[in-house]
Amino acid sequence: MTDALFVVSEEGYWAEECIEPLTTLESEGVDVTVATPSGSPPVVDERSLDPEAAGGEERVAELREVDEEHPELNDPEPVATVDADGYEAVVFPGGHGTVWDVNQDRHARQLLLDAVAGDDGVALVVCHAVGILAFTREADGTPLVEGRAVTGFPNDWEDGIVDDHDVMPDGRKLPYWVEDEVRLAGAEWDAELDADTSVTVDGDLITARGPGSSAEAAETLLGEL
Repeated sequence: MTDALFVVSEEGYWAEECIEPLTTLESEGVDVTVATPSGSPPVVDERSLDPEAAGGEERVAELREVDEEHPELNDPEPVATVDADGYEAVVFPGGHGTVWDVNQDRHARQLLLDAVAGDDGVALVVCHAVGILAFTREADGTPLVEGRAVTGFPNDWEDGIVDDHDVMPDGRKLPYWVEDEVRLAGAEWDAELDADTSVTVDGDLITARGPGSSAEAAETLLGEL
C-alpha cells in the first residue's frame, strides 16, 4: 500500500487544492493520512466553495461533502506526531490560511525536508503553501528551495486580492507574499502566467500554481509515485 500524508491548514485551506489531490490519490488505492498544526480539523476557506470559484453548484456540493464527511479530514493527526519516513508522499495543499500556520510550523518544515531528502519520498506543494519553501532550511542553513525550479501563487494574482495595505477581504493582514519570499530564498521562480496550468517538477519537489493546476498536480504526483 502506498501512503500519503496531507498537511492541511486550520486557518483556511482552498478546497480544490486539497480535495482534488486527496480524492485522486485515494481513487488509485493510495492510503491518505491528514495532519494539521495542532491536530484540530482543518478549516476550509469558504471563498473556495463559491460556485463561481469552484466550478458550479454541483462541484461545490461534492467539495463540501468531502470537507464535512471525509474521516481523515475530520480526525487529523498533529504534525508534531507524524514522520515523513512513513509516507511515500507528503502533500501541502494551499489556501491563504497556510501563511499563518503551516508555512510557519517547524514540524511541517521538517516533514517537507524529510520528504524531499533521499530517494524514497516526494513532496507536492500547492499555491500559497509554496511559501513554506522560503522558511525551510537544510541543516547547514541553505534554503531548501535555493536553485530549484518552482511555481506557486504569483504576485500578479495576490495584487488582485489584498488592498494597498495587504489586508485580505476578510480583514486579516497578509504577512508576506509567497512569490517575494520564495524568490528571496533563491528559487528559480516561474508561475507561467501565460499558461492555463502550471506544475513544476524539480527532483523530489513538485510545486503547483493554484486551484486550476490541482488536477494536473495530482496526476503528476501519481506519475512520480
